Amino acid sequence: MTQPGSDPTIDGEIEDFAQQIADSVSSFLLALRAIAREADGSRAISLLLLEISQVLLAGARLGVQRDFTPRAEYQPDVGPEADVDGMRLRLAEMLGNVDTYAFVFDPYVPEVVASQLSDDLASIATDLENGLRHFRSGHVDEALWWWQFSYVSSWGNLAGAALNALLSIVAHDRLDVDNDSEHELLEVVEAVLEQ
Repeated sequence: MTQPGSDPTIDGEIEDFAQQIADSVSSFLLALRAIAREADGSRAISLLLLEISQVLLAGARLGVQRDFTPRAEYQPDVGPEADVDGMRLRLAEMLGNVDTYAFVFDPYVPEVVASQLSDDLASIATDLENGLRHFRSGHVDEALWWWQFSYVSSWGNLAGAALNALLSIVAHDRLDVDNDSEHELLEVVEAVLEQ
């Protein structure tokens, strides 16, 4: 017997996979909102590192699957996007001077891009939440397509860059670096972690 809202054309294995991805996405979104609300800079870096690592595992699982195809040419309406701007602003304030970082968006077309962790985390949350709204509306095929497509085209790269930036913050905090140009960054990182 199918649950109300579930799609009878989706086989059980795919539906189980979608549920696992939805659970990972829900966990990430809840944790991200809690981290932003708590505004504890010393714990936030480590928690963000953990949460991004976990959601990247879900993304990698999506990335190795066959391409999912939505049933319809246009996305079904699942209501308005969640407003993540307040969360983004709280993250930016909490992260302070370590919010802005640089990364190479495409290693095969190397160009250094400046970005903000708070913006990238909000963008990741928006992409993931969109798929979750499809899933919760019973559009499993659309949810899987959206999560997979946005992982490959957007949030996977942003999450990887954010993970690298956060790992760099931890490394600067834990490693005693004698390079004068890095002392300034280390002081900023230590100030954020002490908040």
